[in-house]
Amino acid sequence: MERAACNGHENSINHAKASPVRVDPGVPPSMPWHRKLNWEGKPLSSFSLSTLEMLTMAPIGYRFWRYVKEEESKGRKPINDFFHPPKILPCQGVPLGGIGAGSIGRNYKGEFQRWQLFPAEWQEDPVQANQFSVFCSRSNGQKFSSVLRPGCPDAVKESSDSGIRSWDWKLDGKNCTYHALFPRAWTVYDGEPDPELKIVCRQISPFIPHNYKESSFPVSVFTFELTNSGSTAVDVNLLFTWTNSVGGSSELSGGHSNSIFTKKHGVQGVLLNHKQVTANGQSPITFAIASQETEDVHVSECPCFIVSGNGRGLSAEKMWCHIKEHGSFDQLVPDGNILPSEKGSSIGAAVLSSVTVPSYQARTVTFSLAWACPELRFASGKTYHRRYTKFYGFNGDAAADLAHDAIMGHQEWESQIEMWQHPILQDKRLPDWYPVTLFNELYYLNAGGTIWTDGMPCIQNKFSTIDEKFSSNKTTAQSKTIDTSVIVLDRITTALDKTRSSSASNAAFGPTLLEEGEENVGQFLYLEGIEYLMWNTYDVHFYASYALITTFPKLELSIQRDFSAAIMMDDQEKVYTIVDGKWATRKVIGAVPHDIGLHDPWFEVNAYNLHGTSNWKDLNPKFVLQVYRDFIATGDMAFCRAVWPSVYVAMAFMEQFDKDGDGMIENEGIPDQTYDMWSVTGVSAYTGGLWVAALEAASAMAHEVGDKISEDIFWAKYEKAKKVYSTLWNGSYLNYDNSDGPTSSSILADQLSGHWYARACGLAPVLDEEKVHTALEKIYNFNVLQFKDGKWGAVNGMLPNGRVDTTAIMSKEVWPGVTYGLAATMIQEGMEEIAFKTARGVYEAVWSQEGLGCAFQTPEGWTCDEKYRSISYMRPLAIWAMHWALSPPKHVKEAFTSRRSEDDIIKHHIGYKNVSEILKLPKEKSRSFLHILYDHTCRRWWT
Repeated sequence: MERAACNGHENSINHAKASPVRVDPGVPPSMPWHRKLNWEGKPLSSFSLSTLEMLTMAPIGYRFWRYVKEEESKGRKPINDFFHPPKILPCQGVPLGGIGAGSIGRNYKGEFQRWQLFPAEWQEDPVQANQFSVFCSRSNGQKFSSVLRPGCPDAVKESSDSGIRSWDWKLDGKNCTYHALFPRAWTVYDGEPDPELKIVCRQISPFIPHNYKESSFPVSVFTFELTNSGSTAVDVNLLFTWTNSVGGSSELSGGHSNSIFTKKHGVQGVLLNHKQVTANGQSPITFAIASQETEDVHVSECPCFIVSGNGRGLSAEKMWCHIKEHGSFDQLVPDGNILPSEKGSSIGAAVLSSVTVPSYQARTVTFSLAWACPELRFASGKTYHRRYTKFYGFNGDAAADLAHDAIMGHQEWESQIEMWQHPILQDKRLPDWYPVTLFNELYYLNAGGTIWTDGMPCIQNKFSTIDEKFSSNKTTAQSKTIDTSVIVLDRITTALDKTRSSSASNAAFGPTLLEEGEENVGQFLYLEGIEYLMWNTYDVHFYASYALITTFPKLELSIQRDFSAAIMMDDQEKVYTIVDGKWATRKVIGAVPHDIGLHDPWFEVNAYNLHGTSNWKDLNPKFVLQVYRDFIATGDMAFCRAVWPSVYVAMAFMEQFDKDGDGMIENEGIPDQTYDMWSVTGVSAYTGGLWVAALEAASAMAHEVGDKISEDIFWAKYEKAKKVYSTLWNGSYLNYDNSDGPTSSSILADQLSGHWYARACGLAPVLDEEKVHTALEKIYNFNVLQFKDGKWGAVNGMLPNGRVDTTAIMSKEVWPGVTYGLAATMIQEGMEEIAFKTARGVYEAVWSQEGLGCAFQTPEGWTCDEKYRSISYMRPLAIWAMHWALSPPKHVKEAFTSRRSEDDIIKHHIGYKNVSEILKLPKEKSRSFLHILYDHTCRRWWT
């Protein structure tokens, strides 16, 4: 059996020891994703049901409609609203800010859109007054001025009271190119609007792997490199305008105010204080826009102008004319306080940087945008502090300090980003499309509704979440023997006591699992998708987690601690499930939750309500595999000890699904796994492989914590289950399941998911090497090459006759996250050529100009008719599994010291069996005639 050394993942750069890298502000990288600014983008085409499908799904649709109405009556968002799909715009680009403190999108045309500043809320439309603009004047009398956005937006043209309609929207965009390499972007204005002036705007946000301070900052920097190719000097005024708004109609609510600020090092700007802004009582927020005055650059401010409405003060039109006449705001700054905005009126602020660029020379101007929203308020009313407040405190005026520090520190940030990205970008073994896609898919860690707290309990309730740490004894590694079943039984009793007493400690609060002296980096949340509102959806995180463990491993461990604590939660609240119309228990002890919640994360888990998930077959094995992989990546023994009892419980819970005692769990003829609209029966390729790999990982983890009893139990079960799993082999691939049903022979693209994780962790293969290669070739030849000529990824299900499996919605879709995971499996098996050909299909479908038009919003899936489902989704972060496969952590083999006799294993197996018995779900009541009828009509259509 293979074991892994605890030497960590060595792919990353040690920034503290590396020399700074000089970045040329006027030169974009050689291989970025790029678009011309005048390209309108491809219209997005979303998945929809046919008339027949809608009729067939009518009962489910009705139940979902009732659920949506019920949530609306409570003033809450549903996890998904199919009846009112959100507005989705094409033309996305690299979003702004670090991670977990809110996100503001910025598309490749230069518009600021997709506002995600509050939990699970977003506004898609751009705020049109938020712009960079340029004014150029030459000694020969030539003058040029324009907003740096191609054309005038229709929304501005059609607005009767918008003052910004009078601005100069003269940019054509045909000579302007946007380049994106997350977390940076470059916009090159080559001869527009001044034919002899080249402007390069470089956008930088502090997404810095392994940096747990600056990466939490809500701030971005914009540097403008101005190169004059003319024979005369040019006076350039760069204008940054910003509306006191958080998107939507918030700017019109009244009571917002602006004020000028000045900081050290010539940094000055305007604070925009946005009061309590939304109907559900979200926290106030303060923006800061700033620039730095230098020997060459003069900075002036307009603290307030009227964007729209009938408010008193300087209009947007007069502000624009003032710049054209005077070239600065020096004569404009009023004395005294500025009155708050009136209801129905929108106010903005502006910062102007003025510089003279001599002929054939260049100058640089720097701006920053920051926002401070220290509190996170969820629908439950619980409030937490964001991670950045540990460094800047809880005052909204911290936005000014953030803006200052970003301007002063962005060169060091960029140096660290360069050191991280450069080796991958220069690796000649990699196809050109891969490195840029690898980095750009990370956009989701910023724009996926991401939240990063300070790791403390909610502000209103400073309790100790778990009275005792749920972990094995710290000395277990040196103990001769431990019996985890004894520890676990005690913890189950304690958990049930807390449930009966309605204790607030019945929560998934992972920081309590930290040992004394361990760093608390905070808690981390991200949505399954911006249309699927559930935090940290675990069956999907299984794929996406490779991005976090590679870039921010401490945040990945934080998520796993939360789920480790959640395993011991017991919440007997009954939840109405949409698909079958039954009532399910929200959370039972031993089951890994589907998600960490929505309205009250960490306390009310399992927001998902399509099915009950206590009997899902993939969640528990995925927990075991992830925590073992994370231990391999970090070598963190304290983490390993802390989560080990939860691993034990998770495995014991699954024993009830081995109905015939052959060591293998069986699916129950329902969609009881991540493919939640695709039923599976009996032993299956997907969950069966995950179970075999999880048994091996559990044995390996038991070895690490010194639990010899559990090590031997899980190893014996692994050997037994592996034999059963191999019976799915049909000569060229693993059957979908062993039920001999109409879809049993379907070729599942994801059939080697368990093997993928096992090999990624340095464990023994789940299937013989020769069979693995044969199966991968089969998948490539069928699921990849026979779907849209092999250029759009791997379709989930393919029939042996070469036709797409259309028996379920999900069988006929391509899931980019699964395609990336498949490619990673191929790389692990030395099949790099077909791995990159397989994964390139995602690039072609999402990132190429001829694809779906979904760049920077990769969806969950698409079909052969080029319609997407669930835009901007978590799972495609799995491209980082390919990076892991290309640069894996170092593994070593360790032999077992001694093996217990079979009698000894059986004797100690009694404790494990007792835990399994306690964790069994109650038997389901016999189904009614209507349920049986439903199974044979509506649900039968899906399976």
